[in-house]
Amino acid sequence: MTIQKDQTEQSMENASDIAEKIAALGSMDAVKDSGAFDELMGFIDRGEIQLDGKDGFIQQIIRAGLERGLKSELSSHLGYEQGEAHGRFLPNSRNGSYPKTVSTVAGDIDLQIPRDRAGTFAPTLVPKGSRRTGGLDEMIISLYAGGMTVRDIAYHLETTIGTQLSHDTISKITDEVLDEVAAWQERPLEEFYPILYLDALVVKVRDGHQVRNKAAHMAIGVTVEGVKHVLGLWVTENEGAKFWAQVCAQLANRGVKDVLIACCDGLTGFPEAIEATWARATVQTCVVHLIRAANRFVSYGDRKSGQRPVEEHLHGSEHRISREGVG
Repeated sequence: MTIQKDQTEQSMENASDIAEKIAALGSMDAVKDSGAFDELMGFIDRGEIQLDGKDGFIQQIIRAGLERGLKSELSSHLGYEQGEAHGRFLPNSRNGSYPKTVSTVAGDIDLQIPRDRAGTFAPTLVPKGSRRTGGLDEMIISLYAGGMTVRDIAYHLETTIGTQLSHDTISKITDEVLDEVAAWQERPLEEFYPILYLDALVVKVRDGHQVRNKAAHMAIGVTVEGVKHVLGLWVTENEGAKFWAQVCAQLANRGVKDVLIACCDGLTGFPEAIEATWARATVQTCVVHLIRAANRFVSYGDRKSGQRPVEEHLHGSEHRISREGVG
């Protein structure tokens, strides 16, 4: 037991030393030139260093990188590097450090946060009051988007990376994202879009403990510069012209005053919903939907041969209209 404990402590010490050395060098080229990379590979090959887990190399390199960045931030705040003689004549100076445990994607890491005597240092790398790094928030959001519950996420984080977060903390993280989504959904839009695509896709959505098919409505606008922007996303039980009328009205309320061409499928009442909002818009039925609708009256074996003349006719009409427009 004592031998195993000594080996574990030696592995932690090796991981800490090599992490400090790599973090101090900065770039990967400098790490290779100094021989630190070969030293790290040697420790790994001999089994003298633990890569993951508590106090493993991954945690140590994150800790060393964060502490190095914090010291650099403090030097910038004070106006002098540590050890410089003229620092003693400045009104503010270093005042040691204090411990802080931060949750990261690699687990909980114990940091030493530097501080100044005036108490004016506010680090941005690990902000005051923050107990998590950005990567962990992104992991939680990804798990939540994948359909995991708050309880499932807490259990997953504890069993995989050893980080314990309360259900309230996880809920706050996900609620912040929902607030940002709501703000994005209500953001102001441009007054004019030459082309507006309106369509819905059937997607599988987790609803409680079941996975259901729902209609995801999308509005994509093309600007005068030719750049596509997603104007909004709406998920409902089914696609219908009545809901599309609400979408068009919402887009108009957010600033869209006119549309040149609105592309949509052949849903009954859909063109009328568009024209009710933008009276001068030209409604163009999607060619793909038109071909699919035509194929419903053709046997499966004849679809390929029957589809080709339809496509040639449609493309020929497009070229003819283009030539007439240019002329």
